[in-house]
Amino acid sequence: MTLNGLLLVQLVGTLLMIGIIWFVQIIHYPLMGLVGVEGFAKYSQTHVARTQWVVGGPMLVEAFTCAGLLAWFPEHLTSPPLAIADLLLLVIWVSTACLQIPLHEALTKGFDERRIRQLVQSNWLRTIAWTARGVLLGFALFPVLQKSCSLF
Repeated sequence: MTLNGLLLVQLVGTLLMIGIIWFVQIIHYPLMGLVGVEGFAKYSQTHVARTQWVVGGPMLVEAFTCAGLLAWFPEHLTSPPLAIADLLLLVIWVSTACLQIPLHEALTKGFDERRIRQLVQSNWLRTIAWTARGVLLGFALFPVLQKSCSLF
């Protein structure tokens, strides 16, 4: 695969995650507080199980294409937007592993208003990082897309 091909696949994964993360941040996570105590543990367990199916694919696409870029096209790091986009992906994965996953695991045990607030607040990091990442990848790919598509 070419550099631009990998970047385009990565951009698609990132754009999917931008839509998902904004929905989660503005609608889904804040509504968790309205579920209430009774049934919350089951709700939270189901949420974790189902969410994996929605976010797993695009997140893995981002991770594998980033790894491919680093392995086969390390020169892409000379482009500041692409290098920053890679760093933002690292921030997203670290935040997911260190903040969001532990909070979700705790919430599977039952309703905890404080942890729901922490989840909403800490998720802003991922929301902003994914959005910035999409802008940077789009900026980097715009000239390529402009040449390839008569719409621009």
